[in-house]
Parts: sequence; C-alpha cells; structure tokens
Amino acid sequence: MTGISIAALGAGLAVIGAGIGIGRIGGSAMDAIARQPEAYSQIQTTMIIAAALVEGVALFAVVVAIMVAK
Repeated sequence: MTGISIAALGAGLAVIGAGIGIGRIGGSAMDAIARQPEAYSQIQTTMIIAAALVEGVALFAVVVAIMVAK
C-alpha cells in the first residue's frame, strides 16, 4: 500500500467512527428525552456539544491523515 492509500484508509476510518459516535449520541439523547421530556433543552444542549467535539476530533484525524500522505 502506498502512503496515499493508507492515509485514505485512515481518513475513512475517522469519518466512519465519527458517524457511529454521533449516531450513538443522537440515539441516547432521544432515549433520554423520551424518559424525561421536561429536560429537553438540557439534553439537546449537551448532545450538540458532544456531537461537535466528536466532529472536531474526526476533522482533526482527517487532516492528520492527509498531512501524513504528503
């Protein structure tokens, strides 16, 4: 495998991991809202912050993978 294909594999794994993580965050938030509808705004705020952090880590991983390829 060349450096570019390994970097593409790493970037792909980072994106897949982020998708799984954000999906789990959203699913857990929906479960929590179903159990305590009155805490909707607090749960939503926490969910958005957690999803943003996961997305940031995934973006960082993709940038590192691209930089390693060059």
